Amino acid sequence: MEGRTEFRPVEAYTEYLRLLARLQLAPQLRAKLNPSDVVQQTVLQAHTHRDQFRGHTEDEWVGWLRAILTNVLTTALRAYGRKARDVGREWSIDANLEASASRIEQWLAAEQSSPSQRASRHEQLVRLAAALSQLPTDQREAVELHHLGGHTVAEVGEFMGRTRAAAMGLIFRGLQHLRELLGEEEGDGEQ
Repeated sequence: MEGRTEFRPVEAYTEYLRLLARLQLAPQLRAKLNPSDVVQQTVLQAHTHRDQFRGHTEDEWVGWLRAILTNVLTTALRAYGRKARDVGREWSIDANLEASASRIEQWLAAEQSSPSQRASRHEQLVRLAAALSQLPTDQREAVELHHLGGHTVAEVGEFMGRTRAAAMGLIFRGLQHLRELLGEEEGDGEQ
């Protein structure tokens, strides 16, 4: 690894990876397959195979971690017999995971209000994922499904067994709480 730039440790991305895993697992499947277990296996594989990373940028590092997460998810879904040999499903997980990561990055870019509040994109990913993990479960799930999963408010309500109005309230309160959490973190760093 001589001459290679060091990046944030894998553990710095655990909440981000957990967020991506939650976005890939349907709520009914989460009872059988815990996103935390998927991430734990991802972190273990990243440490075990660290010498196989060939990239030179933090973007490549994060992409490599997402690729490992994709492989772990595919293997875990096979274990539950869900379309075990469907190559299209493997591509779908990879495409869906990349689409989720892209939506997260686009959402971050839209939420930035001034140049002074902008930190590195990777730091923001880590902060956003950590702040999302602090939301009450129903608010977090509603925000993730709508803003990061690309579902309509009506679909979020249906997914969560709530009315459209209740889903809208959860999304609104979740975003409000999320902004407070992110604002507190930023304020803490400036003192």
